[in-house]
Amino acid sequence: MDRFTNIARRITDARAFEIGIIAIIIINAILLGIGTSHTLEQQYGTWIHLFYEIALGIFVLEALLKMFASSPRVVGYFRDGWNVFDFLVIVLALIPATGQFATIARLARLLRVLRLVSAIRDLRLIVTALVHSIPSVGHVIMLMSIIVYIYAIIGYHLFSEHDPENWRNLGMSVLTLFNVITLEGWTVVMFKAMELHPLAWVYFVSFVVVGTFVIINLFIAIIINNLDEAKL
Repeated sequence: MDRFTNIARRITDARAFEIGIIAIIIINAILLGIGTSHTLEQQYGTWIHLFYEIALGIFVLEALLKMFASSPRVVGYFRDGWNVFDFLVIVLALIPATGQFATIARLARLLRVLRLVSAIRDLRLIVTALVHSIPSVGHVIMLMSIIVYIYAIIGYHLFSEHDPENWRNLGMSVLTLFNVITLEGWTVVMFKAMELHPLAWVYFVSFVVVGTFVIINLFIAIIINNLDEAKL
């Protein structure tokens, strides 16, 4: 390992370097919010855009240092998915913010905020856990879809004539049940159904228990399990 690689590695591994990059990303995010105010944009627009350029230069320097610090050099840098993401953000940011590319350039500035995820280790762990959870979550979604489908058919046959607004067809029944899952005003739908069937509360309460508490807790358990594995 040559001397320059050692220096680059010491710099990129330094806690102060990490904190500095995070601070620049946060300031960048704040300035993006300030840029939505026409008054502030007119007053400080020149300084804001100057900071954008300085920040971009620092991000380019960061990427170069990480490339030199990688083993093998440059190639090792692109083996890390987070580095690839950071590199793409930098490439998009280099697009001139004029003409037909103006929208892409603005999008690139927004993507810089997402770099907080790659810069902060705990956020990286959470995203990694979410990605690793996708196969298991897919099975939970499949189970939930089956439950919703069955309950939607039952709800259609029980309540469609009395409450066609919420249960007039299978599609509307599914949408109603999704609203019930969110627990947003679900008791209104339940009490309306109870006008026809006094025991309709059994249908709704059982669905809320299964759909909201059991399934959502399964989601949480899967994600927490993968988060624990990601920390190992």
